Amino acid sequence: MHPAPSVIVFTTLSGLGFGLLFFLGLGLPNVTGWVAFTFFVIGFGLSVAGLLASTFHLGRPERAIKAFTQWRSSWLSREGWCAVAALILMGLYSIGAIFFAQRWGLLGFVGALFSILTVFTTSMIYTQLKSIPRWNMNLTPAMFLSFSLAGGALLAGQTALALISLLIAALVQILYWRQGDQALARSGTNIGTATGLGDRGSVRAFEPPHTGTNYLLREFVHVVGRKHAEKLRIIAFSLGFFIPVVLLIMPVNSVATKHFLAAVAVLSHLAGVATSRWLFFAQAEHVVGIYYGKR
Repeated sequence: MHPAPSVIVFTTLSGLGFGLLFFLGLGLPNVTGWVAFTFFVIGFGLSVAGLLASTFHLGRPERAIKAFTQWRSSWLSREGWCAVAALILMGLYSIGAIFFAQRWGLLGFVGALFSILTVFTTSMIYTQLKSIPRWNMNLTPAMFLSFSLAGGALLAGQTALALISLLIAALVQILYWRQGDQALARSGTNIGTATGLGDRGSVRAFEPPHTGTNYLLREFVHVVGRKHAEKLRIIAFSLGFFIPVVLLIMPVNSVATKHFLAAVAVLSHLAGVATSRWLFFAQAEHVVGIYYGKR
């Protein structure tokens, strides 16, 4: 798939934002007043920025509102409803924490639930696509959810939970890469199935379907060199998980130093997730590429 910057920004920022809102809804950290205001601004800012970024990849952004009518069959529509519900509920919850120094537990719990459901529905937009075997597996939602929880725990300052979540997310990432590399071959899709001629014998391409490019090739076919992908995976894993874990377990006595290292861990994780997301899209082999002899 062509790794459009808008969807990379969308999935990276919204995952972090809704992850933070999830923990805030559970009272982690249990903050009020201006401190709570700061946390909620970060959570809402990342979530809304990510959602707005997603509209830039739409051919007709002005029609985005119509997606809300298709909730019975569309994961995109369900994502929209969950996102709106999460933002409204967490907005009401934040009023209690900021202005009344109160934690409205039930409201926060339901808001946290819809926040994590938003991340899940986002992941299912990609998981449901059988035409992209690398996405069409259970590890896709597991990766989205584990990344969101790890980033949310980091932003919420929950060191113990962040360490556990980062280790889980790192394991899921490795498993996803390992299983994803074999997904296209295991799908049984080849040039015979792509052309519908497989039942007549061995099929090979005599020449390309056409001499120029088209929409399908621009959007659904993007080939990443193996060595290039391996380097990016090392960068993504190091920035996203290894460095944050090392920074969190470093023994420091100064509170200021501890806060500084935590901030660096968040930025490192953000850069690592963004790199991982680029690979997520760039390495997604759409089966249409087989028809064009690109796989």
